[in-house]
This record gives sequence, C-alpha cells and structure tokens, in this order.
Amino acid sequence: MRTPQSATTLEDPPIPVRAKLVAAWTSVMFLYAYVDIIAFFKPGVVENILVGRVFEFDVTQTLLTTFLVLMAIPIAMVLLSMTLPARANRITNLVVASVQIPYAAFNMVGEPSWAYFYGLGVALEVIIFVLILRWAWTWPRTTTSTTTVTGQDRETVRTQRQA
Repeated sequence: MRTPQSATTLEDPPIPVRAKLVAAWTSVMFLYAYVDIIAFFKPGVVENILVGRVFEFDVTQTLLTTFLVLMAIPIAMVLLSMTLPARANRITNLVVASVQIPYAAFNMVGEPSWAYFYGLGVALEVIIFVLILRWAWTWPRTTTSTTTVTGQDRETVRTQRQA
C-alpha cells in the first residue's frame, strides 16, 4: 500500500532585473557567435575566407576591427547591466537594445537563399532585444517616504531614548 506524500511547490523567487538583463545579453552574444560559426558550413564560405573575402568585403584590419566592436557591444552590456547604477543601467539598456534591433535586421540583407537560417537568428535576437527593452522599461521603482517630524514625534523619540 502506498503512503500519501505531501505535495510540495518549488520555490520560485523573483529574479532581479539586473540578472535578467545579464542573461539576455549573454544569450545575444551566444546567438551572434553561433550564427557566425554555423554559417561556416555554407558552401563557399570557408574558401572565400581563405582567399580574403567575407560576404562581399575584403578581409582587412578595418573589417575585423568592425566585427570586434560589434561583438564587444553585447559583451560590454553583460558587464554594464550588472554594474551600472539602476537609472544609468535602465537608460543604457533602452538605448543599446533599440539600436541593436535594426543592426540585427540588417543581417538579413543580401542572403535571400539563406532566409530561413538568418531569419531564425534575427527573430531570436529581436525577441531577446524586446525582452531587454521590456525589462528595462518596467524596471521596478522604489518610493521614498517623506514624513514630517512634528514636535510631538520628537518628544516621543526623546522619551524612548531616556527609558
């Protein structure tokens, strides 16, 4: 005969906004990297890289530096989302995520034969950017209490201190 077991509910504590933002930017970073890595499997990509061409561009120091800067944005946002004060954090996330959405969409240009692959990558990135915008926009606020101390309140505090 089975004994009844007590049903338990898993604890589900709220996740701080900073942690959500860090997780989202980390996810974006991985998406950028993996879309680029998986794209190496497209026919001709590796051959073109070996002769110094990426997409329609010559591989130059400027091109590679541009790629590095573009990858450094989500990397920096991981750090900034965890360390900036709340107000600066919120503003920075709103601005950077807003700018990243058109950049993500730009990755669809010029690759109509790979629309499913790049389309899925862009869609996932945009979903994450929308989450970043939502979490930053709805960042919880605290209310500060402004109470006026009256003479009677001061007298109560003095009496409590003397006791």
